[in-house]
Amino acid sequence: MKICCIGAGYVGGPTMAMIAKQCPDIPVTVVDINQARIDAWNSDKLPVFEPGLDEVVKEARGRNLFFSTEVDEAIREADMIFMSVNTPTKTYGVGAGRAADLKYVELCARRIAEVAESDKIVVEKSTLPVRTAESIRRILAGSGKNLNFQVISNPEFLAEGTAVEDLTAPDRVLIGGEESAEGDKAVQALVDVYAHWVPRERILTTNVWSSELSKLTANAFLAQRISSINAISALCEVTGANVDEVAHAIGRDSRIGPKFLRSSVGFGGSCFQKDILNLVYLCEHFGLPEVAKYWEQVVAMNEHQKRRFVDRMVSTLFNTVSGKKIAILGFAFKKDTNDTRESPAISVCRDLLEEQANLAVYDPKVEPATIRHDLALAEGDERVDICTDPYVAIRGAHAVAILTEWDSFKALDWERIYREMLKPAFVFDGRNILNLSDLRKIGFEAYGIGKGGER
Repeated sequence: MKICCIGAGYVGGPTMAMIAKQCPDIPVTVVDINQARIDAWNSDKLPVFEPGLDEVVKEARGRNLFFSTEVDEAIREADMIFMSVNTPTKTYGVGAGRAADLKYVELCARRIAEVAESDKIVVEKSTLPVRTAESIRRILAGSGKNLNFQVISNPEFLAEGTAVEDLTAPDRVLIGGEESAEGDKAVQALVDVYAHWVPRERILTTNVWSSELSKLTANAFLAQRISSINAISALCEVTGANVDEVAHAIGRDSRIGPKFLRSSVGFGGSCFQKDILNLVYLCEHFGLPEVAKYWEQVVAMNEHQKRRFVDRMVSTLFNTVSGKKIAILGFAFKKDTNDTRESPAISVCRDLLEEQANLAVYDPKVEPATIRHDLALAEGDERVDICTDPYVAIRGAHAVAILTEWDSFKALDWERIYREMLKPAFVFDGRNILNLSDLRKIGFEAYGIGKGGER
């Protein structure tokens, strides 16, 4: 067995590194046309930050894990090919703003069809709309080479920041295949790979369509919980309730449970919004407008939460932030990752810039070039200062906004911070990680999400 993965991003790199680590007898090659990304995977500074990932990569790299730009060679030699390319939301044409853009998936399938010289098992690893496997199958069948291509679905359920942990001990591994003898054989081949370290009872097998839809549905349900508690956070602020106490109370109900009930400035990342909008488009496409509107509201609530956070900052800072320095702590969409895709920090910073604020941004893992790109900053734009030290970012600021829940922010010397800020000094905790009462004892005017009872 030889495995090839096309796409060296947040999913392909870590997943293949774990397979290589756990299956030392299986050669695994990750290929990408981005030379800089491949160079980074072959260096001491990986392009993806995940706790524990360095150790996993270093154990297997050069032994049975390889990173290369030789895409065609890897395709020809592989028995199993993972497709882990980007599937962003379309920005043009039919379904713009909702449907998944499958151009990279199609290009990948056509490349496999053109280059392959033997039978292949093709594994969908990217998040894809239901029945995408059928399109891939048709492209591969059109190669005219009389080869047997089996397309199976194996969606990822990684949470960024805990990807290594999720890969080491997954809640479940989902594999969907064609309901035929050949399909069953292909599914079993992938089951055998994961069975090197995942208990068999955690490996679920379904048909392809159920597997594809399960990924979208899982993310939609999780995002729905976040938007639900965020909607309640607004009510908490105006009634004097504390959203953490409300979440704790309802989380004790075994039918609900405590997970994904943390109120915040909003969810981000590469999956939640994209997958919900994809689900909305599918519902519209299949004539289910009421269902589409239901799921669309989850995204609308998330956008409202981000705008509400900025509105609260502006109103608290005497109805203007024009010319004021606002320190932004955290730019990644969550802690323990350098991923900024759909990060709430992007929207908050853009809205503050629209209000003519001056920003000082600090994140322990996000590169300055990424921040500049995400905020579409022109060269020499002096409205945004990207700092490498949180105390430098905060010094002389009117307010601090915490937009990523990095553990290191809890350990900052907040008494020193208070001394070095302009007075009155404001803290807006968009992640509810700080003790607001302790901050107020120091002298801060401190605000959290849904903390009406602590004003």
